[in-house]
Amino acid sequence: MSRILAHVDLNAFFASAERLRHPEWKGEAIVVGGEGPRAVVSTASYEARKLGVHSGMPMFEARRRAPRAHYCPVDFRYYEMLSRSFFTHLERYAPLVEEVSIDEGYLDLTDRIPRKDPLPYLRRIQGDILHEIGLPCSIGVAPTRFLAKMASDLRKPLGITILRKRDIPGVLYPLPIGDFWGIGKKGAERLRAIGVMTIGDFARALKDEEPLLRERLGKFVDTARAWLEGKGDDRVDPRPFDPKSIGHSETFPYDTSDYLRIRDHLLSLARSVSEGAKARKRKGRTVVLLVRDSEFHNHSRSLTLKESTDSFEEIFSRAEELFERNFLGMDLRLVGITLQGLVDPRKEDVQLTFWNYEEYKRLDQTRTLVKEWNRKFPGARLLLLSSLRKERDGRP
Repeated sequence: MSRILAHVDLNAFFASAERLRHPEWKGEAIVVGGEGPRAVVSTASYEARKLGVHSGMPMFEARRRAPRAHYCPVDFRYYEMLSRSFFTHLERYAPLVEEVSIDEGYLDLTDRIPRKDPLPYLRRIQGDILHEIGLPCSIGVAPTRFLAKMASDLRKPLGITILRKRDIPGVLYPLPIGDFWGIGKKGAERLRAIGVMTIGDFARALKDEEPLLRERLGKFVDTARAWLEGKGDDRVDPRPFDPKSIGHSETFPYDTSDYLRIRDHLLSLARSVSEGAKARKRKGRTVVLLVRDSEFHNHSRSLTLKESTDSFEEIFSRAEELFERNFLGMDLRLVGITLQGLVDPRKEDVQLTFWNYEEYKRLDQTRTLVKEWNRKFPGARLLLLSSLRKERDGRP
């Protein structure tokens, strides 16, 4: 007997969270994103999306398209608190709950959901999350993880979709190839270039063993074929979500080699990565800098630290160092920072020795002072002097 999995996805989570703080904004456009002239949109409410605002869009463009929308800075700690309530709530309805990200998870409902009339049970889950926590969600139910994920994306917001194996041709085949979860933006572009415009086109090409598919997608072809046959992973792993990395990127509205402009983006990205790590209670040992040049080629460089960190100052300093060493003067379309090698600092033993103890103690006291000052004065943006480079060729 097939298992019954549900994928539960919070709708426009950050925007919905901000609406909870401002119930007077009901029915109005909300945009959540970074601050500053070069910030980008993180999440847009469905009202804002109707006005042409979407994730990844420069904030100045969002303000141009939706000048009357409500604009909010990202508040990871607040979102983390709501996320914990969300997953705790899901545990009422299923013995196995897997946290996939801050706003989505899988449930194994095999032994819980009525098979003859499952909709009332699913509406109860959805309604309780909305009324008790205040967050709208969409639910997809299917025998595999892939199908459950595809089902939850079909009707948003507040949709419920049950997708059986026999429904795959009628429901999934008409969808554009870009909607196929797991292919990604670049993969979809490669497929459209050879005439694969819909998931149905993709399925027929897989059946015909079109050689160009493997040339463009590699081994993923075998995985995709199994998924569209209704096969694939049907397990729910209840272990706590443990991200392998935390990263953010920003795309410039036009190619630039302007040092100060790029540096400002690195500051913003380092702050977002640091806040994300702290919200997840994680530190990382490797800082990765990703850039995309004017020819759309990606390049990355990394630097591994002696000790793990979640410090904004440390992450920014290392990312800036990588940029200056490798990409200074290059025309760029995108920059990104990722923190890898994540560990739970509560379980990590910091190796202090006679030789570094006093230095470590002084640095820790200074960081504490800087954090306390920034907390007391929200408008302040103090950094450790060690995190800033000395003036070089007239640049700050």
